[in-house]
Amino acid sequence: MITHLKLLFRLWFRPSAAMGEILDRGSLLFASLSAIAVTLLLQMGPVHFPFSFYTPLLVLAVVYVPGVLLLSVPIARLGSVGTVFQRDYSPLLTCAAMAWSAAQLPLLLAVWTAPLPALLIVAGLACLYFAFLMVLAIRTVFGTENAIAAIIVCLSWAPLAAAFFLAAPLAMVFRLLASPFFLFFVIYYLRNEFSGLGEGLRSRQTFHRMMEAAAVNPHDGEAQYQLGLIYQQRRQYSEAIRRFERAVAIDNSETDAHFQLGRIAYQQGRFQDALAQFQIVLKQNDKHSLSEAHRDAGAAYLALGRLEEARRELEVYTDRREYDPEGLYHYGQVLEALGEKETARQMYRRAVDAARTAPRYRQRYTAKWSRLAQKQASKLALG
Repeated sequence: MITHLKLLFRLWFRPSAAMGEILDRGSLLFASLSAIAVTLLLQMGPVHFPFSFYTPLLVLAVVYVPGVLLLSVPIARLGSVGTVFQRDYSPLLTCAAMAWSAAQLPLLLAVWTAPLPALLIVAGLACLYFAFLMVLAIRTVFGTENAIAAIIVCLSWAPLAAAFFLAAPLAMVFRLLASPFFLFFVIYYLRNEFSGLGEGLRSRQTFHRMMEAAAVNPHDGEAQYQLGLIYQQRRQYSEAIRRFERAVAIDNSETDAHFQLGRIAYQQGRFQDALAQFQIVLKQNDKHSLSEAHRDAGAAYLALGRLEEARRELEVYTDRREYDPEGLYHYGQVLEALGEKETARQMYRRAVDAARTAPRYRQRYTAKWSRLAQKQASKLALG
């Protein structure tokens, strides 16, 4: 209980790290009870709220979180709806309930102390902070970029608006959901299906505990690497770097860890550091990760203005992997910078074609490079 309370309050001081810790050690039961408790305390104040104590939690569980998941599937290209719901519903609901509870804490204080105009301002700020926390939650659960998470949150008002217009039938649904007879039916007949929805959070936490236990071994670099991947996927880069550096310290031949350190450095704009890591990877195994170290080294050389070296690396990569949109796009950038505009335009077109013909599971990653390649090809055509 104390640990969960600390996580709740940490959402105000270290929100990004707290979201990751909620996935690792959080509890859906505590998150649900905290949302109910905050609502009850709000209703005990002098201001009348026109909803029941369980309504916010039910709106989150039945309307908001499913709506966010449905929006995330096409926008973030997460895969099939069924798989996403089974894997991510309970983690996202846990984060959302904790976020809602944390965002309402100032409102809880204002209800007892502030006049009505100030109370309305605090309520508006609480909604904005909840939206901010949901951006962090979506980024942490799905591993999306900040911009994509923000777009999803901006659009998440849509299911809430639909719920408002359907308030009357939904009110009947909520009363049904709160009925002890319905709860008995759910528990008795549908327990397997609902337990499957909760499996996503349990499996994440079980895997993390196993990796943490393995990482106690000072000679297990692989466990450190796996933990680093978890934090990298959540975009908690400081912790990911720390884990990858531990893996390298244990075993300098841990090529995967060097590669990921290079990728993080590149994303953070530390191109010289990124290049140093990619050079280590190429020395250890120049075909590592389907030769992607050549592509990323070429991108780092390009960012540093070392065009001929960038061309050399990207030539090797595109010869080996002719249908990778990212590699073709970077190669087009190099050729454009070298003044070979017609060849650059051909590379951009190849990048667009490669993205269009990519397997469905890859389209989440290739769409970005297709858009960038189309933009650059259009500029060259106009020029």
